[in-house]
Amino acid sequence: MMPSSMSLPFPTADRAAFGRPLAAKLGIIGCLLLALALAAVGLSLWVTWQLEGGAAAVNEAGRMRMQTWRLAQTLSSGELARMPPQLAQFDESLTLLRKGDPARPLAVPRNSASHAALAEVARHWSAMRSAWLAHTDGAASPFVAQQAEDLVSAIDRLVRTIEQQLARWTTLLNGAQFVMIALAIAAALTLLYAAQLLVFSPLTRLQAGLQRIETGDLSARVDARGDDEFGAVAQGFNRMAQRLQNLYASLERRVHEKTEHLEAERARLATLYEAAAFVAHARSLEVLAQGFAAQMRRVARADAAVVRWSDEHNLRYVLLGADGWPSALVAAESCVRTGDCCCGQAQDSAETRVFLLRDLSSQGASDPSAAERACTRSGFSSLVSVPVRLHERVVGEIDLFYRQHTPLADEDRALLEALSSHLAGGIEAQRADALQREAAVADERGLLARELHDSIAQSLAFLRIQAGLLRGEIGRADATGRSAGRSERVQDALTELDTGIRESLSDVRELLMHFRTRTNTEDIAPALRTTLTKFEHQTGLPTVLRIQGEGMPLPPDIQVQVLHVVQEALSNVRKHAQARRAWIEVWQSPQWVFEVHDDGRGMDEQTLEMDETHVGLGIMRERAASIQAELDIHSVPGAGTRVTLTLPCLHPAPTGQQPHA
Repeated sequence: MMPSSMSLPFPTADRAAFGRPLAAKLGIIGCLLLALALAAVGLSLWVTWQLEGGAAAVNEAGRMRMQTWRLAQTLSSGELARMPPQLAQFDESLTLLRKGDPARPLAVPRNSASHAALAEVARHWSAMRSAWLAHTDGAASPFVAQQAEDLVSAIDRLVRTIEQQLARWTTLLNGAQFVMIALAIAAALTLLYAAQLLVFSPLTRLQAGLQRIETGDLSARVDARGDDEFGAVAQGFNRMAQRLQNLYASLERRVHEKTEHLEAERARLATLYEAAAFVAHARSLEVLAQGFAAQMRRVARADAAVVRWSDEHNLRYVLLGADGWPSALVAAESCVRTGDCCCGQAQDSAETRVFLLRDLSSQGASDPSAAERACTRSGFSSLVSVPVRLHERVVGEIDLFYRQHTPLADEDRALLEALSSHLAGGIEAQRADALQREAAVADERGLLARELHDSIAQSLAFLRIQAGLLRGEIGRADATGRSAGRSERVQDALTELDTGIRESLSDVRELLMHFRTRTNTEDIAPALRTTLTKFEHQTGLPTVLRIQGEGMPLPPDIQVQVLHVVQEALSNVRKHAQARRAWIEVWQSPQWVFEVHDDGRGMDEQTLEMDETHVGLGIMRERAASIQAELDIHSVPGAGTRVTLTLPCLHPAPTGQQPHA
């Protein structure tokens, strides 16, 4: 769509800038031609008027000639009574020649010769009139004829003078008519030339420019040097052509930019789809964290990527996965406290940020932490920290390290935050799957517990009752004097039977209690305290629990297996150790280690090797193998037994490590 400013041929402001509009130019030319035409017509009318006046004056002079001869005849004939009217007529004619007649064109030409001739006629008439009035007897007739002849000669000279002037006027009239004809021809030519110059030629140039525009030649321009309407239209045409050329020139660039934008959007969608697919198919938290770190590093074109997970209270961040990070940093920063360095943002201020590690003073850190110094020594100059949120709570962080400062665009920021939400959903799905597996195992164990309670436990209780009844009968038989030797042997057998039944009942109750142990609602520390409380209630032995370090919370399914191994170790203490106290020590960093030891009688290596076939030890080793942990049993006679369970590291070694800077 063309801009609205292009709808007009030229802006309104240009109209006021016209020096001489086309209408003014045509008006000036027309006015000049009209003025010339009017002047020529006026001149013709004036000359015609003068010719008519001169002709009338010639006629009047002819009358004066006739009146002169009539007066001379009247005077010669002696008819004096007719003279006064004739004298009055001559005086009237002379006055008419002098002053002219307003009612009709009659006037003596206003040149000196005509006026001199008229004055001579008047002088002759004055002299002749006085002489004729003095001689009324007719005796002076020869003089009268002569005087009349002289007056007529003067009148003839006046007529010739007027006719000469009329001839000049006639010549002037003919010249004016010729000029009018020439002026008409010149006006027509001038109008045609002006129309061609001012109208048709600009229209032809505009039409040619439009045809070039229509054929796709957007470089077409027209001559816009005029200062009239066509000049303004030409300027508007040139601006329009320039705008079209600019738009067309930028069209390819904008199409290219739009294509790049769409390609970037497609790449982002593909990245999000790939992340969602990876999260959906990840089988474990370790695989998810490590794979996501590699994916984030590739997507963000970072030199290293680290995935951290935070505890429920956002007090620390534990390393889950790393890609491209030096192994020294992996070991040193397996767990960082919230707010100690750029990594590990606090809940209330967490947002996607860019930190300049080489210019920490500009970030307000006058004394960089040891972790920041270590990252700088490793060659990293900037860090992009992306919080991982789950239900409006910060549950982790993705850290992207760059050796060169890289600005973060808004589109990249949105993509990283979307990927972090996928990671949060994936880890939450892993936790939900672990809880589901643990719930399924707990349901199955509850079913086994009910079956044991309804079958073996009741049978053992019945056997214990029967053994008690048998012991009573034997006691009564002894009271009647039966053989004491046989009674003692029977009592010993019954005692052993009763002891075995009590131990079997205790084992079944312990098994039932262990089967009903649930850990999906509490952390490992309260679960261990609950287990020790039950152990103290069963044995009366004092216990000690020590937890050191900080680490990532255990998944529920792994925590269940750990608790069962600990419970089995405590069960062995209760059954065999004859100890006075038991200890449980836990190390959370760099990996989880659980140790159960006592101060009992212990056993030697030979006995321990022989006891390898014991069901309890075999089950402990099977549980440790199911969670890929290591189980170590060390015992010294007289110094107790130590059972150590070492879990695998929750953050595997990073791949694609870069050399130290």
